[in-house]
Amino acid sequence: MSGERTVPLLPCRSVDEIAGFYTMLGFTRTYRQERPNAYVVMERDDLHLHFFGMPGFRPEDSYGSCLVVVPDIVELFDAFAARMRAAHGKLLVSGIPRMTRPRRRKNAEGVTGFAVIDPGGNWIRFTAGADDAPAGPAPGGLTGALHNAVVMGDSRGDHERAARLLDHALRRHEATAGPAELVEALAYRAELAARAEDAPGVREFVARAEQVPLDEAGRRASAGTLTALRDLAAPFSARPMPVRPAD
Repeated sequence: MSGERTVPLLPCRSVDEIAGFYTMLGFTRTYRQERPNAYVVMERDDLHLHFFGMPGFRPEDSYGSCLVVVPDIVELFDAFAARMRAAHGKLLVSGIPRMTRPRRRKNAEGVTGFAVIDPGGNWIRFTAGADDAPAGPAPGGLTGALHNAVVMGDSRGDHERAARLLDHALRRHEATAGPAELVEALAYRAELAARAEDAPGVREFVARAEQVPLDEAGRRASAGTLTALRDLAAPFSARPMPVRPAD
């Protein structure tokens, strides 16, 4: 039998909050009800997501997740990112909601993916098709450690453990890593610092990445990463000092 379609049903604390978030990303609300239970349907082309409201639901406790295989992972991420920047002036990279950048996933046979963590705490995991998987043996050195950190930070949501893993790898491999792989590792470390609301860490790792010497080929290879770094650094670059009250 063919022609089946699976539609995920995911929890949230507010169907209107969920609808607003997905509308921001370019989805359309096609159905909403309040009784006998809150329910909303959001659609974007062939992607349909259904949500049900749960009184007292805590997004940080959610186990809701689904996998979406898409034909062009970069095009979709860019579309989401443009709308997020238009609405918020930046990419949301920490807290709930947030979005991760497209990266190869060691725990998904090296296929590229990114995740949207919505206001319900649901992980919508977007992935490229199997033909995106790299050929040859798995990388070692700093790139191999970066792939392990991505599993911790992006797939499992443990940014603290991912940061410790990557810090160790940077101490061990930074002097011998290629410039492009070093930029990518430092960029991810800056993103992990942002998720922890570690403003000095964000500034440190962004500065280190920007100081890596790149030739013309390296700049082309790292263009997307460097653009993402500038986007990441902006909210942390010039935060005003708190004003002390008068004595």
